Amino acid sequence: MTIFGIEILDDLIFKFLRFCVVGGLGTVIDFGITYICKEKLGWNKYLSNTLGFAISATVNYYFNRIWTFESHNQDIVGEYFKFLAVAITGLIINNIILWVMQNKFNQNFWISKVIATGLTIVWNFFASKAITFAKD
Repeated sequence: MTIFGIEILDDLIFKFLRFCVVGGLGTVIDFGITYICKEKLGWNKYLSNTLGFAISATVNYYFNRIWTFESHNQDIVGEYFKFLAVAITGLIINNIILWVMQNKFNQNFWISKVIATGLTIVWNFFASKAITFAKD
């Protein structure tokens, strides 16, 4: 720890940048699965969004565990379920924003999804740090 917590701030920024890289991969997976399910298979947009989000959340857990937060928690199942709880809360936030953007502001689905994803990232990072990968 250094004066004024600069080292702590550097660590937070470094973790956030890693989180964003992992999130970028997750976003590609999320959007890809959502696109295939919604546009190619003709599934409901909210079901497609949920499936894309769920699969990307699992990939994100794995990479955030080993790379972003470097977790050594032996209770992987418990940690994964905490991550899923954070992700499901993020999904709810994501779908609410998506619904509001489309139904209240009449925005395009994909523009709404980009905005919803950006806002959900903030929740997911801080909740992952504080809940899923919190150091005891």
